[in-house]
Amino acid sequence: MDVRPAFLNGHTICHAGLLFTLADSAFACACNSYNISTVAAGCSIEFLHPVQGDDRLTAEATEQTLSGRTRIYDIRVTNREGETVAMFRGKSAQINKGTVIPV
Repeated sequence: MDVRPAFLNGHTICHAGLLFTLADSAFACACNSYNISTVAAGCSIEFLHPVQGDDRLTAEATEQTLSGRTRIYDIRVTNREGETVAMFRGKSAQINKGTVIPV
């Protein structure tokens, strides 16, 4: 995600809500990657470093555990230099509504 001027808050750093949205989107992709309808059951985020305008952010999800219908993922958000700027942990739950993409 490219950090545009409209993404900056009153401190001229990237608004935390946008960091959260990026991490949450990576979480959604990861927990639905088995093509089983899955939703968030809870999450938390730690903001580690401020993000400046004109930076580029990347979110990478890693599955930590799979237990029955529950999974836990860690999502690392990094800046252009590869510095970790936020860590997000999400817990997902499979729902009984079929697949994400019809098979």
